[in-house]
This record gives sequence, C-alpha cells and structure tokens, in this order.
Amino acid sequence: MSMERAAWGSLYSMTHAKKDYRPFNKETLKRIGGFAHPHRVKLIWFLILSVITAALAVATPLLAGQVVNAITSEAAVSVVIRLAVLIAFIALADAAFNVLSRWLSSQIGEGLILDLRTAVFDHVQKMPIAFFTRTRTGALVSRLNNDVIGAQRAFSGTLSGVVGNLVMVILTLIAMLSLSWQVTVLALLMLPVFVLPARRMGRRLAVLQREAANHNAAMGTQMTERFSAPGATLIKLFGRPEEESVEFEKRARRVRNIGVKTAMLQSSFVTALTLVSALALALVYGLGGFYAIVGELEAGAVVSLALLLTRLYAPLTALASARVEVMSALVSFERVFEVLDLKPLITEKAHPELIPAGPASVVFDGVTFAYPSAEKVSLASLEEVATLDTRGGEEVLHGIDFRVEPGQTVALVGSSGAGKSTIAALLARLYDVDSGSVKVGDVDLRDTSFASLRATLGVVTQDGHLFHDSIRANLTLPAPEASDEEVWDALRRARLEALVHSMPDGLDTVVGERGYRLSGGERQRMTLARLLLAQPQVVILDEATAALDSTSEAAVQAALTEALVGRTALVIAHRLSTVRAADSILVVEAGQIVERGTHPELLDADGRYAELYRTQFATEG
Repeated sequence: MSMERAAWGSLYSMTHAKKDYRPFNKETLKRIGGFAHPHRVKLIWFLILSVITAALAVATPLLAGQVVNAITSEAAVSVVIRLAVLIAFIALADAAFNVLSRWLSSQIGEGLILDLRTAVFDHVQKMPIAFFTRTRTGALVSRLNNDVIGAQRAFSGTLSGVVGNLVMVILTLIAMLSLSWQVTVLALLMLPVFVLPARRMGRRLAVLQREAANHNAAMGTQMTERFSAPGATLIKLFGRPEEESVEFEKRARRVRNIGVKTAMLQSSFVTALTLVSALALALVYGLGGFYAIVGELEAGAVVSLALLLTRLYAPLTALASARVEVMSALVSFERVFEVLDLKPLITEKAHPELIPAGPASVVFDGVTFAYPSAEKVSLASLEEVATLDTRGGEEVLHGIDFRVEPGQTVALVGSSGAGKSTIAALLARLYDVDSGSVKVGDVDLRDTSFASLRATLGVVTQDGHLFHDSIRANLTLPAPEASDEEVWDALRRARLEALVHSMPDGLDTVVGERGYRLSGGERQRMTLARLLLAQPQVVILDEATAALDSTSEAAVQAALTEALVGRTALVIAHRLSTVRAADSILVVEAGQIVERGTHPELLDADGRYAELYRTQFATEG
C-alpha cells in the first residue's frame, strides 16, 4: 500500500466511523462468533493468506537490496538473475494469493450479508402490525442494507487488515532494525506527524459528512413523499411547488458546498502527508547514504530500508485507525442485533392445533384488549426519536362477547374509534387478546398455526392495497398455485374480466405502486378477486366500500354478495345501507357492544343504531 493510499484509507475510516460506538461487549462478540461459525474454515484460510501476503510484502524489499549489493560487489550475473527470478516468483505468488484472498473475502462477506439479512428479514416478518405502524420504513431498510454491510466489513476488511498489517509491521520492523537501528528509529520519529493529523482531520471531515448525510436524508424523504402518487397529487392540489423547489435547492446547494470543502480538505491533507512520506524517504536516503559511504552500511541495505519504510508507514497508519473501524463494525452488529432482540408479541405454539376444514364459526368470549405500549413493539432508533412514546396500555375493548355461526354474516357498526377495526384485527390475529379468547372453528387463535389461520381467513380492507407487480402476481398472493383459468374466473366474479382483457398485457399488466394505475373501485374489486382465489371460510370486510362512489360501490357490492355465499363473514361498515341484510348487527361504542339484533329489530328498539341510521340518512338526503 502506498503512502497516499494509506492517507486516503485513514481519512475514510475516521470520516465514516460511527460516532456512538461503545466499549467491547462480550455478549455482542459471542453473538458475532455465532454468525461467523458457519464460515470458520474459510475465515481461517483467509487469515493465513493475509499473513502470507504480509510476509511476501516484506521479502521483496530485502531481495531488492540483495540485487543492489550483488551489482555493487560485481557478483556473477547468475546471482542477479536468480534474485530477479525469485522476486518475480514472489510477485506471482503475491498476485495469486491476493486473488484467492479476495475470493475468500467475498465468500465470507457475502455469506455473512446473506445470513444477517435473512435473519433480520425473517424476524421482522414476525413482528406485530403495531411495529410497522410506528417504525419508519427507511430506518428499517437501513438496518438491512447499511448496517448489515457495515457488520460484514468487520470480517472481509477490518479483521484481515488488522492481522495482515500487524504481521507486516512486526516483520518490517524486525527487518529494518536488523539492517540499521539508527535509521529505523529516526524514521519512526516522523510517524506522529503522519498519524495525528489524520485523526484530527478525520474528525473535521466526519462532521461535514454527517451534515451532508442529514441533508441527503432530508432530500430523500422529500423526494420519496413528493414523488409517490398520493404525494404528487397533494402537492399539485394544495402544495406550493415554488417553495418546495427552494427548500430542495437550499439543501442540495449545502451538500454541494460541503462536497467542495471536503474535497479540498482531503486533497490538502493527502498532499501534506505525501510530502511527509517523501521527507521520511529523504531522511532514509540521506542518513543511510552517509552510513553507506563511511562503510557502516551496504548500499543494498539503504535501498531495502527505503522500500521497507513505504511498507511500514501504511500499515501503522491503518492500525492507528483500526480501533475506530472495529468499534464501527461493532456498532453495526449491535444495531442489527437490536432488531433481532425485539421479541415478537405474537408467537406460534410448538405443536399448534389446526382449524378444521369446512364452514367455521367465530366466537369472541369475554375479550378485553389494550394496544401495546411503544417499548414492547418498537425501538427509538427505528422511529428516529430520542425516546419512545410512553403512552399505551389503556384498555380499548371491554368484555366483547358474540358468536357468528357458520355461513352467517355479522355486521359491526358504530362511531369512528369505537373499536370495530380493533375487533377485526384480533380476529385476524394481528394482535392477541389480553383476556378472554377468540375462536375460529372452536379453536383458540393462540393455539393454532399462522398457516392454518391464513388458509381459513380472508380480509378485504378499505384501501385495497396492491403491490407494484402484475395483476397475476397480486391476485395469486394467497394462492400461488392458481391457474390462469382460476384467475380469470375470479376476475369474472369480481366484475373485472372485461377490464383486464382490455389491457395490453392482460394478466401481466403492472398495476403500479399501491395499485394507483387503477381506480379506487377497480382496486377494491381486485382485492375481492384475490379473496375469491384464496377461498377462505371466514371473511373480514373492513369498510370495503367506504371510499367508493355509488357506481363503484354497486359493482363491489355485487361482487361481495357472490364472495360471501356460504362463508362466515364479519363486516365493518360505515354506510348502514350496506349491512341491512346481515344476520345480526352489533353496535359498538367505547369498546363495548351496546346493542345487537337485526336491522328491523334495532330500528324498533330506537336506540343508538336507530340514531346512527336517522343521522346518516338525514345527512345523505
């Protein structure tokens, strides 16, 4: 490694080091060892090759000195040739070992990235929905990208660098001291001039880099929000494009200025340190040349000392910043482990009971529930706040009791925030009850498997969410083995067959982010088609038609009528006109069921339902 590369490497380590590193934690190291264990054989060979490569780097300067001595002593040509061949052989061996070392490094590093990313991804999928409602998506994705890669560098870069540089420093010092201890000591006296400015400059650059990173993050957030379909619509309707542009340009200009300042600081620093290295070489040549002239040192030794010096400063500088690199890698590991240590609130039993096939009942028996506090489901670093919100834990459902017989439809109505969607979330087991039980097919949801519940239960929500993928991929999400004929049948029953046939790519048409290339009614019918493909025995409809116009609502209601035939259904509706045909209607207020009965019975009772009904139809009229 050249002096210039050493300077750049030192600057990079200092600049990109994480500011919040902590002392070594034995438990963290133990867990890191657990992830490294599957790669231990490759890791051992990687370290061996690092040691060999370091030794070869020291051997070449010594052989170069021997060549000079052979020339000055007028030795036989064969001696020089043998030394040259040996130097060439070492160069070839070094190249081969470097390639092999790089292969092992990539195998270990990429394997570790795979292991960590898979572990985090699988773990995050087990988290409750409350985790996702609180967490910033970008912060979570950063754990899977930046922190995982930062942790990987601990093995593919930092570990081998520390071992290789340490071996090189020891061997180089031994070789230099054996040649001339006086020259070696004087050369080492200039080392602080090389290392100390790197640490000071690194801190200055780190501040600039963090400021630039904050501005880039702000610009990224602004672009992500404004470039999404709903965000762009909001800006066009109510936003101020000129002010948005000024704000963006202000941040971009600051990033530009930081970039220029950073480049000049780096260039000045590297130039200064290159000058220092040149002065150190001048010292070696001057002092070593003097000793050679007076006969106390061979000419070849002077050349070897000069070449060894270039191999000494670089690893010493790298070792000076090794602690920062190691601690930064530990921080990356700890940030990954922080996510892995967040325990899922909802778990599956080791030997779950399966929900019986066929028509299934739904039973809520004395259910009480409070949403979990932030500390149970989230991390301050993922919410990007200083401290977590301490609110939560207040009971929102109180003694919910009802039963839906197989094939029946029960509707939940009431004021906004009364607890209707919370009841649906408990039936889908997005949360677990605090007391009481929720049963499907007479099986407590806490006793069954997630797969069995998903095979039994289907949900259609208000937003009709679709992925940025093809129509086929979105519809077959719950039924990946479904044939095209089955997909077309579901589309026909959802009143979408003609629409999809009219599209240029048919089932391969990409619907766009969140399905925004479709209208609201078309998205809802797509989710109904997905439900029909899944063929669940129990269906939850959570405000499935609330955001639709009359025409779209009529089409969706027709598809719903067909979708619910023979199925047990729990329907949440704001528009009371859509639930009049339900077998039973439950009126929910303040987390309690305050009325229950059929539409005519509740109107006759002249209670809360009748009040809601009169208010709604008077408003609509």
